[in-house]
Amino acid sequence: MTKLPRRVQRAYQGQERRPLSGYAVVLGTYTALVGLVTAAGRMSGKQLPERIGLGDTVLVSVATHKASRLLTKEAVTSPLRAPFTRFQGPSGEAEINESVRGSGARHALGELLTCPFCVGVWIASAMTAGLVLAPRATRLIATALTVVALSDTLQISYDLAKQVLREHSEHS
Repeated sequence: MTKLPRRVQRAYQGQERRPLSGYAVVLGTYTALVGLVTAAGRMSGKQLPERIGLGDTVLVSVATHKASRLLTKEAVTSPLRAPFTRFQGPSGEAEINESVRGSGARHALGELLTCPFCVGVWIASAMTAGLVLAPRATRLIATALTVVALSDTLQISYDLAKQVLREHSEHS
């Protein structure tokens, strides 16, 4: 690292150790992937839609939410995060809490893989590109993820209703 980037990083992070160069690698990877998808779209001759309908927007929104939670919080996907994280314990319904480990790009990737808000940008970008390049397959995947998200909501609501009824009967 040259002197100017080191000075910028020290001035930015203060007492905290922030992996700015790692973030740059993650950001560069995202930018390169968006560029590749854009180039593939142009080479395929696909035209951008005039607009994305409300139904697709809602479908992709719910699917993005579910996919981001699945990737960043579910125990079943922990092998994907394990090289970058350390298990901390359970965290809510069918989710786990992990802390990020490592430094540089490894740490930055760990932060990305444990943050549903951060990963959501990547997933939304992929889903939106999918609506242009492969709309039928994207809608199929988005529908499955949306159904799982709604099922999860019903499961949690059912458990909450049972808990409320149990507490009510104990106080009666």
